[in-house]
Amino acid sequence: MPTATTPLDLLLLPSWLVPVEPAGVVLEGHGLGIRDGLIAWLGPRDKAPAALETRELPDCLLTPGLINAHGHAAMTLFRGLADDLPLMTWLQEHIWPAEGRWVDEAFVRDGTDLAIAEQLKGGITCFSDMYFFPKEACAQIHRSGIRAQVAAPLLDFPIPGARTTEEGLQQGIELFNDLRHHPRISIALGPHAPYTVSDENLEKIRVIVDQLDAPVQIHLHETAHEVEQSLAEHGERPLARLARIGMLGPRLQAVHMTQVSDEDLALLVESNTSVVHCPESNLKLASGFCPVERLWQAGVNVAIGTDGAASNNDLDLLGETRTAALLAKAVAGSATALDAHRALRMATLNGARALGLEALTGSLELGKAADLTAFDLSGLAQQPVHDPVSQLIYATGRDCVRHVWVAGRQLLEDRRLTRMDETALVATARAWGDRINGRNE
Repeated sequence: MPTATTPLDLLLLPSWLVPVEPAGVVLEGHGLGIRDGLIAWLGPRDKAPAALETRELPDCLLTPGLINAHGHAAMTLFRGLADDLPLMTWLQEHIWPAEGRWVDEAFVRDGTDLAIAEQLKGGITCFSDMYFFPKEACAQIHRSGIRAQVAAPLLDFPIPGARTTEEGLQQGIELFNDLRHHPRISIALGPHAPYTVSDENLEKIRVIVDQLDAPVQIHLHETAHEVEQSLAEHGERPLARLARIGMLGPRLQAVHMTQVSDEDLALLVESNTSVVHCPESNLKLASGFCPVERLWQAGVNVAIGTDGAASNNDLDLLGETRTAALLAKAVAGSATALDAHRALRMATLNGARALGLEALTGSLELGKAADLTAFDLSGLAQQPVHDPVSQLIYATGRDCVRHVWVAGRQLLEDRRLTRMDETALVATARAWGDRINGRNE
């Protein structure tokens, strides 16, 4: 057991440190110490304890690692495949046929690796994934060192890796039990959407998540058409339908929510359901605008996600956060909506809360995992630095991500991946592109 005199494993001394909790704080002249993968010390640098290694991080802003609360990792291999189309045309006429043709265990392994590498280079230390062959995704996540929630996908019809909803459910249960003690991987169930999962199957899912105390992630109120279709077929809005079935609550992660009525807002607040906002995917597919400021002011926890690279087309959460902040102001008609500090909170601690990981990650607090990102603000485009958080959100791109640690292990050092071969990843992705486009037949 470490004692008060046990040296830190690593002491980081950045120019600025933003703990996120408490809110709105920027610390200068401070440092952060790591021991056994956890944050063991935080304070003024002149009071820093002994450390086995000390790293000066001049001109760097140290923050909690970014959390991408919704995506489909392996879909990186479909990036740019079917652009500039409305959601249902994109999904039914292009993506689902492509998935039926190409998605297998090897596709998921290679696509997930590509997504992990892209996310680490963008400062993301934790992500949520909802895609086929979730066991394969878990294996790649385990090897990479990143943190993730994996939501086992569930639909009423056959999908790659699961011929029935029951088979998909069984896979999810087995993964949940196998990985319940994994230090970096948590398992959720992922019913795709109310329009692809029947009441009967939603009720089965609810019973199982109640038994397991497992999270649920679902695409919800993504478009006006989805809501209109639900009213025509079920006589109620999708959110009300989930409320009737008993699925709303702090374990539910409602992805998109571009359509929010007063009744919807009341249900979200009363149930403590989290919303995951994916602004760039919603903009590209012309799906609508999530009313982020309205949700936030009502007390709804709003996280942020990139969605998959087939509909975004990148996994750049820092860019997503900037878009979210700007869009929130336009939607609310207020320049004060979603200020820079709250935007960063949405991309860190709010994401952790949505995924049920707030006791472990999302802020720089003693005892939490050392999931950290160091942003280099020394560049021309970041000068002068009046407010490092404003510079991060409004003037900085993911090319400024310099270092990333997950559970105290450095996975990105001076912009280079430490455990993944970037050259090999690019070659593998190009080979998939050639296959999908028929260039090597």
